[in-house]
Amino acid sequence: MAGRRVYVEHLRRVGLFAGLTRKELERVASAGSQVDVAAGTILMQQGHSGADAFVVLDGRFQVRRNGRKVAVLTAGDVAGELALLDDKPRSATVVCIEDGSVLVFGHGDFRAVLDDIPTLAHKLLATMAGRIRNLDTGLLG
Repeated sequence: MAGRRVYVEHLRRVGLFAGLTRKELERVASAGSQVDVAAGTILMQQGHSGADAFVVLDGRFQVRRNGRKVAVLTAGDVAGELALLDDKPRSATVVCIEDGSVLVFGHGDFRAVLDDIPTLAHKLLATMAGRIRNLDTGLLG
């Protein structure tokens, strides 16, 4: 149970999960599995299929898109969440650049969480809408 408390504290810092109750955060945490990741490990590859999302617990992970570094993820950051919504290829590559660990959420487990916590589904939709707006503004001004 101590591990779950640690996960809850990490999840509390993730924007997507902000505002969820402790019980809801525990439900989310129970759907994930911790995986230790060594530097150099590729979590996900742009263009490849994938059905998992990752919450960084510790370490550093570089996000690359079309070969260019676009971000560095640290504790509390999320990668691969689009895979939880559709079965399309990955939009970026994520590589571990400093040994760490992630909480991995599979497609089916996360969908069950969304069914259990409707407010999370609403937040996920709002997050995706925000991304679309940012892309739209970037492309069309």
